[in-house]
Parts: sequence; structure tokens; C-alpha cells
Amino acid sequence: MLNRLSHPGEKPGNEPEEVKLQKASKQIVQHAILQAVQQVSQESRQREDRTGDNQGNFQLGVGELTKKHEKK
Repeated sequence: MLNRLSHPGEKPGNEPEEVKLQKASKQIVQHAILQAVQQVSQESRQREDRTGDNQGNFQLGVGELTKKHEKK
């Protein structure tokens, strides 16, 4: 955070424009991050719904490959 000194003629409690802009920027970034996380989560759920049973078959295949590797 900024260490801020009062400027002559400035009322106590008034924030300089720079501080207001920083707060607004922080809120915009937080909102954008939240939207991105929600979008990724939604797309992930949709992908899981589409693949459904195929994912189980894929995992079985990975297990079989691991067993073959262990035998060597």
C-alpha cells in the first residue's frame, strides 16, 4: 500500500485520485479473474459431461500401460 502524506488544502478522509484509481483497477482485475475461473470451471464440467464414459476407459488403459511397464 502507499504511505500517503496529507497535501496542503486536502480534507482528511479524501483519497487522492491515484488511490481511487488503484482501488478501481484492483476491483476490475479481481472481477476479471473471478469470471475467468468461473468460465474454466464451466468448460471443464461441460467437457466431463461430453466425455463421460470415455474417461473411464482411458483411465483403464493407463493402468494397463503401468502394469506392462512394471513387468519390464
